[in-house]
Amino acid sequence: MKIKPLLSCTLLSLAFASANVSANEKAHWGYSGNQGPEHWAQLSGDNLMCDGKNQSPINLTGIIEADLSPLTFNYKQGGEQVINNGHTVQVNYKKGSSITIDGKRFNLLQFHFHAPSENHINGQSYPLEAHLVHADKNGNLAVVAVMFKQGKSNELLAKAWQKMPNHAGEKYDITSKINVAELLPKNRDHYRFNGSLTTPPCSEGVRWLVMKDTVDVSNAQLKRFKAALHGPNNRPVQPLNARLVMQ
Repeated sequence: MKIKPLLSCTLLSLAFASANVSANEKAHWGYSGNQGPEHWAQLSGDNLMCDGKNQSPINLTGIIEADLSPLTFNYKQGGEQVINNGHTVQVNYKKGSSITIDGKRFNLLQFHFHAPSENHINGQSYPLEAHLVHADKNGNLAVVAVMFKQGKSNELLAKAWQKMPNHAGEKYDITSKINVAELLPKNRDHYRFNGSLTTPPCSEGVRWLVMKDTVDVSNAQLKRFKAALHGPNNRPVQPLNARLVMQ
């Protein structure tokens, strides 16, 4: 039996999302010690949702067949700036690129990376995961996740990381022409679930779209990213609770 997805979304400020969805500067947080993921909810009143019931990332398992509406990509050239914000390496994207989900348009704001992957698929972790962060006109968020396997050099990463910001606060303009569509696998089949931001404030109501197929990243590129972050930047998988993972 096929079922239709019921994905509720929390209204979030578009201004907040475009400024920096992947990092919250109100309270210092990190990935280890007293500022690590298990303490995020206690670090600030703004982070209480980090103890919520619909948190990301997850282990995508028990996947069910569903009558999903089409996911349409409309990506154009637009990578403008690469930034090390202390928690990830992020590429800010100029306006004009979007995806359409359930008949709604979500504009691409930025994409960033986590090593190792935050989401797992049937228990499998990956060496790198990209998050393509989108927001609709009301500030509702959607994230397209792409998993990497170690292999040949990734051409888009070579352009985006041509000048890698190796220290927190460091940023560079991107001189190469970048279309994030090149980061997607050729097969656009994907999984869907309802979750949250994977960093504080861990806001829920985020549409997650995880690509089924992987893309390549070289060992040298992985080492370069890890050196810029000085350690892992993945939140552990969170309980699925009553949520459904659909395909």
